[in-house]
Amino acid sequence: MQLEYTEQQNAFRAEVRSWLKANVPAEPLQSFDTEVGFQQHREWETKLYEGRWGMITWPEEMGGRGADLLQWLIFEEEYYAARAPLRVNQNGIFLLGPTLMEYGSDEQKKRFLTGMATGKDIWCQGWSEPNAGSDMAAIRSTATLSEDGSHYVINGQKTWSTRAVWADWCFGMFRTDPSSQRHKGLTFILLPLDSEGITVRPIPQLDGLPGFAEIFFDNVKVPVDCRLGGEGEGWNVAMATAGFERGLMLRSPARFQETAKRLVNLYRANQESADQDPAVRDAVLRAYLDAEAYALTTYQTACRLMQGGKIGAEASTNKIFWSELDQQMHGLGLKILGARAELVPHAPDAGDVGTWLDGWLFSQSGPIYAGTNEIQRNIIAERLLGMPRK
Repeated sequence: MQLEYTEQQNAFRAEVRSWLKANVPAEPLQSFDTEVGFQQHREWETKLYEGRWGMITWPEEMGGRGADLLQWLIFEEEYYAARAPLRVNQNGIFLLGPTLMEYGSDEQKKRFLTGMATGKDIWCQGWSEPNAGSDMAAIRSTATLSEDGSHYVINGQKTWSTRAVWADWCFGMFRTDPSSQRHKGLTFILLPLDSEGITVRPIPQLDGLPGFAEIFFDNVKVPVDCRLGGEGEGWNVAMATAGFERGLMLRSPARFQETAKRLVNLYRANQESADQDPAVRDAVLRAYLDAEAYALTTYQTACRLMQGGKIGAEASTNKIFWSELDQQMHGLGLKILGARAELVPHAPDAGDVGTWLDGWLFSQSGPIYAGTNEIQRNIIAERLLGMPRK
């Protein structure tokens, strides 16, 4: 299959490339898992918004460009090719943003979307709990409606909350019906993290930086107008958000295509030593083809969505594919580098070597976040293949 672009799409690509060339920082920003780096990335979100590149698929009145999904894919290709900074507010703009547009009231859209797009309000997610990881139907944190119906009182704990250490807001699900079981009786609620009764405790990653956090809720009062969707309808709202996370929006194919290109270049630069293992060349070729295949599949999905289709349980196949591909490519990079791969990430003399180790460490979380791959295989078996539950 060969993709052919219209004249308008090619002009759009040229505009994106020109803006990125003029605005991408000359030096890489610090990790957004550090306080300084987090602020640098927040400022980058503001710059993107000022150029109306923050989330191009959003309507123009919300700071976007009203772009279609094909234009978004083009933008992502140019964004990753330019080595532009990672998106610190991806939980907001890619996950909660589309969910708000589908389920939020007009007042909620006005209240939350602009701050999200400008980088003023950075969002974290509140899905997992100590005894409810990928199985969100096991959530036990509670939200009790006050007698006058004006607010909820929230108690419980969330864990593995991405970006929570320095984020401003959290979105998550809470059990509003104490007698309910599984996916019934859950409600989707938005919470400011500076609320009285909230404690955020950092969780260090493999590299020692606090990319995650635990959030503790002790009689936290949240106005009822921070509820997204109806009471008890949180499961449907959350499944829409999870669909964006596992499927098209959060993991654009450009990320993996760019890694595949870097992998090919790494192989060529080290071909003499790499070819001592004949399997390496074939593995690099397979990784490149898999990244291209994922891109073509995503283009196909985008076209289907533009024609009125929806992302369903097949999003689970996407999630497994990209997470395992990411591990394979970075593992290959380390294998090609050999002992040099053990250089500390971001060391002054590490160059591209450090990025492979850093990427490999991060890729280990891919089969876990956005729903573990074991859970995704269960979904595929039950909902796509029609196999019975045990």
